[in-house]
Amino acid sequence: NQSNRPVRTRMPGGVGGDRSGFLTAPIPIFDARICHCPPGGFRHRQYNRVAVALHGYKIVSSALHVRAYPLILDDIHGFMSTVDTKVSPAIQASILAEALPYLRRFHGKTIVIKYGGNAMTDLSLQRQFAHDVVMLKLVGLDPVVVHGGGPQIEERLKQFGIQSRFVQGMRVTDAATMDVVEMVLGGTVNKDIVTLINQAGGKAVGLTGQDGAFIRAKKLLLPDKDNPGQMIDIGQVGDIESIDPTVIDTLEAGGFIPVVAPIGVGRDGESYNINADVVAGKLAEVLGAEKLVLLTNTPGVLDKAGNLLTNITPREIDAMLADGTLSGGMLPKIASALDAARSGVHGVHIIDGRVEHALLLEILTDQGVGTLIRSK
Repeated sequence: NQSNRPVRTRMPGGVGGDRSGFLTAPIPIFDARICHCPPGGFRHRQYNRVAVALHGYKIVSSALHVRAYPLILDDIHGFMSTVDTKVSPAIQASILAEALPYLRRFHGKTIVIKYGGNAMTDLSLQRQFAHDVVMLKLVGLDPVVVHGGGPQIEERLKQFGIQSRFVQGMRVTDAATMDVVEMVLGGTVNKDIVTLINQAGGKAVGLTGQDGAFIRAKKLLLPDKDNPGQMIDIGQVGDIESIDPTVIDTLEAGGFIPVVAPIGVGRDGESYNINADVVAGKLAEVLGAEKLVLLTNTPGVLDKAGNLLTNITPREIDAMLADGTLSGGMLPKIASALDAARSGVHGVHIIDGRVEHALLLEILTDQGVGTLIRSK
């Protein structure tokens, strides 16, 4: 819905607005998809140039919060009624200059990306993700993609008339279900991602943990909450025993972008379905990655009041787990993030995959679109 109402966005130190630190400008909002703001809103990390905020940023608003996002050499859709709708060469150069310190710092470093959520189901976001991954590779970083595929598995199981069953949030995976999991994760989803990256100009190679047996797994047993001391067998669901980085190292050295489906192999050759967050976290540890980035359908880690925490430590997360602030579907991501941070991964990011170019914004700009968990 088009509107032309004044919007106030927080700028540090009162820059570019009144002394309270707000910038006020009439902003015609034309595209509801682009102007999406998740529940709870967003918080800034740093806004360092008002000119860029006006000319080179999309304004994302809700009733409670406003957030400006930089356009990474992208088109502006006419958000500002008082300025030219094209980014000038000077502004483009300014955005590139802002990225330079990050490019220098992360050149040659491995970035493990857990790809999931809406970014996997929205065609526009899929294409943007693929372009962002290719850009990271072209400017000297080594991205490794690990993907999930829960919704796609569920849809295919329904087509085959197989009823899904969950225990403690984990899918019970019998032999028939595992066949579908392998078909969807190792086939359809993996190849779709590889195709998108290749179409964007990259050289992606799809693989599962079965290839070269590089992800060794064992059966995951769950503790029976009703019968202490007993364990529940949920089928071919696995826990990681070890990861051999040789295959990934070889692909990276050859200029390829590995795309990994979270399927492991047991000692007797049996297949195991493994949580993609767990695979991404363990892979980041083994590869000595500079960063682990987890794409989600939430703004990031929120406090009890629903505010986004942009920068936290493992110790602070421990406190949030103890008081119940973190729960539900965020727990596997948090567990993987903590393990990675404590194992030497310098930065773990939990970001909102619904934001356009979220990956580039989080890694190559001063502005974040999620939560950074520092290793120390």
